[in-house]
Amino acid sequence: MHFYNPQILEVNAAETRRYAGLRKAKNFGEKNILDACEEALLLIDVRAAWNVYDYKNFFVESEPPVLIVGNSIRKHLDGCEKVICMAVTVGFEIEREINKKFERGEYLSSVLLDAAATAAVEQAADALENHLAEIFAKDGFKLRWRFSPGYGDWDLTAQEKLFKISGAEKIGISLTSAMMLEPRKSVTAIIGAIRNEELGIRNDACATCDKLDCSMRK
Repeated sequence: MHFYNPQILEVNAAETRRYAGLRKAKNFGEKNILDACEEALLLIDVRAAWNVYDYKNFFVESEPPVLIVGNSIRKHLDGCEKVICMAVTVGFEIEREINKKFERGEYLSSVLLDAAATAAVEQAADALENHLAEIFAKDGFKLRWRFSPGYGDWDLTAQEKLFKISGAEKIGISLTSAMMLEPRKSVTAIIGAIRNEELGIRNDACATCDKLDCSMRK
């Protein structure tokens, strides 16, 4: 089990705008978004954990082994010798503040803070991914981008096993019966490690997802 605390010095305003569904809203006040980003920075408690396992014949060789099911995730991990199972969260405090704002009828502020929290957890996951890339490069590995349950045809039910082998519980994340992570602003994912990565693979999570009309699509 490995732990890492990504340092976020600024929440990305452009990504916050996108997660709030305001990408095409040209006249929306930028100050509102920047205020949400600044507030988020004060509320987040970033934590991350990860484990590395050998990967062979579609099995993550954890204890017990985990079978990877789904054409898109299997294709994504094709040729990988190892996989990294990771978990990241920005904590409960920001979630509580989002809920309080909504209960007070501060709907715009609640939506923007929620979007900033999403941007923050994605930044934290990116930071962990970059940290891992540096570590594994020393052993001659390159990393595929992170892939989470629910992407492509990797069923959300895979969350249960990934949760257990990623170390998510060790950083305060829990899993509901509906396979949802709590705090909500948390991420679990798998990253493939390959020695000679193939060319021509698009380097983002939208590459294998068939939800072409998704408002979150980059």
